[in-house]
Amino acid sequence: MSLQDVAVYLLLGVGVACELIACGGVVAMRDAYDRLHYVAPASLGAVLIAASVWARQGPSGIALKATIVAVFLLVASPALAHGTARASRISQLGDWRPQRGEGIEVEEP
Repeated sequence: MSLQDVAVYLLLGVGVACELIACGGVVAMRDAYDRLHYVAPASLGAVLIAASVWARQGPSGIALKATIVAVFLLVASPALAHGTARASRISQLGDWRPQRGEGIEVEEP
């Protein structure tokens, strides 16, 4: 087994472990706010899996596609988490702004 194979299997194993932890967290958590914390490991896992494809294939079409998917997940994850949290708060409270009694001073207009 070459050093390249060890690097590929290590990157792939850690990437798949990140994805499994993210999926397990989404299943185990109770509400949408807790589940949002598991978006970041999913994007990290995609980057590690893309890196393993690059280490195995080198510059190729499949490596480019894996990189595009990983970059998309890295860019879209924060926006997706923010949009989901905001939509959940609007659904729960009717507004996204701080409410009275949340420990945040709300000024009257």
